[in-house]
Formats: sequence, C-alpha cells, structure tokens
Amino acid sequence: MHPDEGSISRRRFLRDVGAAAAALSVTGAVPARAEERPPAKPGKLRFGVQPRPEHVSWADLARAFHEAEDLGLDSAFTFDHLMPIDGRPGPCLEGWTSLAALAAKTDRIKVGALVTGNGYRHPALLAKMAATVDQVSNGRLILGMGAGWFEAEFTAYGIPFYTAGERAHRLVEAVRVVTSLSSGGRATYAGKFYQLADAPFDPPFVQRPHAPLLIGGMGPKVLQPLAARHADIWHFFLKGNDPEEARRAIAAFDDICRSVGRDPGAVEKAVSLRPEDVTGGSPDEARGRIRALADAGVGHFILSLPPPYDWTLLRTYARDVVPPLRG
Repeated sequence: MHPDEGSISRRRFLRDVGAAAAALSVTGAVPARAEERPPAKPGKLRFGVQPRPEHVSWADLARAFHEAEDLGLDSAFTFDHLMPIDGRPGPCLEGWTSLAALAAKTDRIKVGALVTGNGYRHPALLAKMAATVDQVSNGRLILGMGAGWFEAEFTAYGIPFYTAGERAHRLVEAVRVVTSLSSGGRATYAGKFYQLADAPFDPPFVQRPHAPLLIGGMGPKVLQPLAARHADIWHFFLKGNDPEEARRAIAAFDDICRSVGRDPGAVEKAVSLRPEDVTGGSPDEARGRIRALADAGVGHFILSLPPPYDWTLLRTYARDVVPPLRG
C-alpha cells in the first residue's frame, strides 16, 4: 500500500518508518527469470541506521555515519529525496552526492540509499553513480531501488509522477538496465521506458556483477516478484512492526520466490525500526521486540534516525540493544 492510500495516512507512514520505501500495490506480471546467486548466510542478523538527511547540517550527517561505524553497526543509509518528507520547510541534503562523500569518509560500514526513487533519474545514470560509489567505498555499497512515492516532490520539481502501476513497471525495467550494464561488455536494451544502445560500463562495480540490490516495496503483483527475482535484500513495510504481520508477509514473499525459481533464503528480509522500538522500555524489552521479528524471518534491522539526531538513541541501540542479538 502506498502511504497516501488506504487506512494508513502519510503522516503515520512518516512517523512509523521515516524514509523507508513506500509500499505500492499494483497489477501486472514480471516476465524475467530469477537471478542466480547463492543463499544468504542463515542466522546472521545485521543492524543499520538511517540518519535522515533533512533539517540537519552536513557535519551532523557525517558525524552520524562516523558514529555508526565506530559503534560497530553493519550499515548506514541516506534517503533519496530533494526536499524534506516530514512536511516542514527546511534543508534537505541530496542523498546520492552525500552518499559518495560519506563512502569516502568511512572504512568498514556498508552504505546505501534507502531507497533510490527511480523516477528522479535515468537508471543508466544511477548505474554509473552506483558503480562509482562502489569504487569509492571499495565494495561497500548496497544499491537500494524503489518505485518512488512522494508526489509533492515530483510536482515541485516538475518530474512526471506516473500511476502506481507505471512507476512499478518502470522500476522493473530500471533493474534490468542496471543488471544489463553490469553483466560485462557493452549493453543493449530495448524496453518500453528505457533503452541502451551498445552502452559501455567502465569502471564496473567492485562487487560483481553489481552491488547487492535492495528492493523496497509491498506490491504483490509487480514489486514483490521483482524483488524475488533480483533482490539480495527485500525491504518491506510493517504497520507497527508486528511480528505476526511480518511472519505472514515473509511467508507470502517466500512463496513468490519459490514460484519464480528462487531460493527464499537467498533474499535477506529487512525492516526499518522506529525510535520507539528502541526507547520504548528497557534494552531487554527492545531486544525482545527485535528478536520476535527475527524469529519471524527478518534479518536486517535499520533504525530510522529523524532530525535532530538523538545521539543517545543511536548509542543505546548500538551498545545496549544490538550486541546480545548478534550471538
């Protein structure tokens, strides 16, 4: 479900998951084969953070990534927006140019944009940007891709905002463009929305054939089958981070994986954590909430850090909540 549709308001969506990818429920089919990749390592949980780059200075964003790395977290993400998503006027750092600088300023932590709005740029440009950031980071990029959802932003900047179905199908082709370019040699692709004509792609990704793909979305007809075929990580939206809802969503997604010939274990499942998931009670209680989601099949937890950044929250999460969960 898109955050502006149905029973979940955009305000509630933003409160719950911050910059998480919006869910898009659309119709259609994705006639592409599943990617051939080895299954993910079972049982290893990963923990990240997403300092939202809105209403903050560059110094604060850089500090958040440095602290995340120093605290031993596994991943850190920007978002891909051109203006604040909370409805308040103010500064918003562009996600991918920020990410390149952040990749250069860190050494170990995985970095990415959660998630890239496909409508903001041609996917061939995204592929070049992503390969460059993978080079800058020496192979630490997670390539997040989504269909885009923030209509006010598209309108403000004169970017076409297509129907939910067309945005989803454009994302399908965008993933094909990225995988075609990164397959080696020159790429030619003739899609309905995007085309390549003997396009070179050099330098390539450090990670081969490309950086791990994180695909965000809930649409069962197009987006979930796309993630089942091509994603290394599926990021999905949960109302209130309910473990039983997570279990149902993952079971349905795993069925889609099997239907397209993909091992469900090859796709890591990721969700965003709200600040209250960490601060609502003791660290033991927070761990209990996260452990229940892990038992449901979630393997990657990303704390949404809204502005102004709560440094105590970040340290509590990394020092008090996360370490016992790694065992």
